[in-house]
Amino acid sequence: MTIKTTTRITSTNAAIEGQPQSSVNQRNQVNLSNAAILTVDKLSIVTQSGLALVDKLSYQLKQGQTLAIVGESGSGKSIASLALLGLLPESLTVSGEVQLAGTTGLPSSKLLIANDNVNNSHSARNKSLKAIRGQRIGMVFQEPMTALNPLHTVAKQIAESLRLGGIAKKQWHAQSIALLNDVNITDPADKLSRYPHELSGGQRQRVMIAMALAQQPDILIADEPTTALDVTLQHEILALLDSLKREHNMAMILISHDLNLVRRYSDDLIVMRQGQTIEQGNTSAIFSQPKDDYTGTLMRQDFGTALDLVDTRLQDNQTLVLEVKDLNVQFSLEKSLFGGTKRWFDAVKGLNITLQTGQALGIVGESGSGKTTIALALSQLLSNQARVNGQIVVNGQDMTSLSKNELRKFRSQIQMVFQDPFASINPRMTVLQIVEEGLLVQGFDKIARQQAVMDSLETVHLPLEFAHRYPHELSGGQRQRVALARALVMQPSLLILDEPTSALDSTTQVTVVNLLREIQQKLQISYVFISHDLKVVRALCQHIMVLKDGMCIETGRTEDIFSNPQHLYAKRLLQASIIA
Repeated sequence: MTIKTTTRITSTNAAIEGQPQSSVNQRNQVNLSNAAILTVDKLSIVTQSGLALVDKLSYQLKQGQTLAIVGESGSGKSIASLALLGLLPESLTVSGEVQLAGTTGLPSSKLLIANDNVNNSHSARNKSLKAIRGQRIGMVFQEPMTALNPLHTVAKQIAESLRLGGIAKKQWHAQSIALLNDVNITDPADKLSRYPHELSGGQRQRVMIAMALAQQPDILIADEPTTALDVTLQHEILALLDSLKREHNMAMILISHDLNLVRRYSDDLIVMRQGQTIEQGNTSAIFSQPKDDYTGTLMRQDFGTALDLVDTRLQDNQTLVLEVKDLNVQFSLEKSLFGGTKRWFDAVKGLNITLQTGQALGIVGESGSGKTTIALALSQLLSNQARVNGQIVVNGQDMTSLSKNELRKFRSQIQMVFQDPFASINPRMTVLQIVEEGLLVQGFDKIARQQAVMDSLETVHLPLEFAHRYPHELSGGQRQRVALARALVMQPSLLILDEPTSALDSTTQVTVVNLLREIQQKLQISYVFISHDLKVVRALCQHIMVLKDGMCIETGRTEDIFSNPQHLYAKRLLQASIIA
């Protein structure tokens, strides 16, 4: 892919024609401890319409240093790093100077900026970028489930990185095992034969890190490496990256929207907003005395408090909107020769839930504890590969006893908002078509559908003119509001929200939580709220359930558990959230 660019990537060594791959990968032995290994000077990224996505970003990165770049969605932090690797669309114009120290085997800067033949210029630039990608600068992308190929095993995907790094094929297996050991994956030989969907979120993120380390880069870019991970895993992943950085003597660029989380793991900090550098300097200095009000806002992250609703569950059982009795969910682990299942995995074990009308239940736990499986079981969205036992009663109706036709009609009473709004809504549909889809299935006429859509958009505070926009024309927070409007248009009594704020920046998270609290009070709707962010759960939910290995280990009123957790794991989880 080519880019309209005047970016200069210069090196300390000129290219040598016919140089062998081993020589190309060779590190310059110059002591870089006090010198910048990467210098970015006035990097700007502009759209065809003239909008500056990044405006004159400058920084230096030294060997062994961690530079954190933080900011809300659309601040330019991710595309500024993608520009270093030439991974931006060709419609964007990139300008500025990027100098990578200690590089061998790269074309000189003249080939990149002063060539009369445009095609040759692009060809030379792409050639130089290939020598940088992976070998000099590795990248851990934001969402491993999207970045990893779902059709290939872990072994094949790591082997691809090793092949690009010039490692002999006979060494691939041993090197892959070593890399998985480096990122603390248990039983690495078994994980090599697994596909991405067979791994937990934390395991997938570790595989991504292993792939980024395969070519032993000098610089590692970690783009939101803790998105959608529970609070304990967030610290584990960042501590792992910090340890690997020291062990391999790398430098690291840590991109995040969580300013409080990067406080412990970065040396220097850049705060960005709408492409502008708002604040820049030593991390400790910025936290002790932020100079800009926006930086202070990112630090505070005030979600407010949950609605103070009276719990009358024991007084009147008729107000229960959800009652789950002895729910068990198993997944097939191993097939027999004739297609039957030889081994089952117990994902959820003996779960019981009661939820009152207008109340919110927060379900928390580490990655792989069964949170999303419970959400899918309650929504009757598990595949035929799963074996589900137990009762799921919504508004007095046992959903497990309904036929397909009866379930289709009953679904309006229980709706689900998925974790990634961009993946769960059709990119070819307008907002109007997305929100009205459920009403169309239920047989509503056009006038009733359009009015209901307008009312739903108003409820989630989206302008009515957004009805004719497509998902790619919206921000992350706006897409999440569309997903919420699609669920609310059915007027459900129970709403299941699976990590609805995990991929949003801190300011947007606060806005969405306030909106959900407002809707809960206005519509007296009940929530099953699944999240790894305990601050969000505390701000929204009156009750909380802590899961571990598919089992409920503690449940009760949210404030009671936060003030006096009984189970050792619950104490550890809450302590991690306080540190974050």
